[in-house]
Amino acid sequence: MKLLAIDTSGDACSAALIFDNSIEQRLEIAPRRHGERILMLMQALLDEAELQVIDLDALAFGCGPGSFTGVRMATAVIQGAAFAANLPVVAISTLAALAQGQFRRGGQRHVLTALDARMGEVYWGCFTIDNNDLAVSCAAERVCAPSQVALPKRADWFGVGSGFNAYAPELSSVIGHSLHGIDPFAHCEAQDVAVLAAAAFDAGQYVSAEGAMPVYLRDQVTRCQ
Repeated sequence: MKLLAIDTSGDACSAALIFDNSIEQRLEIAPRRHGERILMLMQALLDEAELQVIDLDALAFGCGPGSFTGVRMATAVIQGAAFAANLPVVAISTLAALAQGQFRRGGQRHVLTALDARMGEVYWGCFTIDNNDLAVSCAAERVCAPSQVALPKRADWFGVGSGFNAYAPELSSVIGHSLHGIDPFAHCEAQDVAVLAAAAFDAGQYVSAEGAMPVYLRDQVTRCQ
């Protein structure tokens, strides 16, 4: 498997390459500089592995939710590369990648993800880590007020994402004692996008370049009522 993944959905800009059963990543905290950095990070990984884009099996990207500009940028970059090299694309939820990253760092298997969506709302997701050590959604991703988040019944959730910093009191009042820890400063990383994308690719869950689309949530009918 040779797969290159990127994410530019937040302040972090990252690219990761799966090659020879290993993952290499380049990550920079570069707000408002993703456009000038992401192609350089991608090329650095390919150069180090002595590969070209056409040598890859697939491309992947964090498709959102997140910064509208960042999500659009990742979509455009991956679409352009996929068109040029005639490669399939795997789109991965940034919320799922956040949960995958928390499992990688801390081993938690029940993860709540909350990104600050501005306008008094959060992008919200609930994930469990399955027997293959992959993040699987256990509730529909949505955008809603922090006081209206949906919480599947468990007593051992770990929270990750900027929403737990921006709306800590509101989320704590809803989740209560079911929340056993938080990391409000974690970023979505391309290496976690890559892990989920490799499994999705093996399962046939990929699209053509023109089918690679961003997911904003705010313009979809998945809002909390």
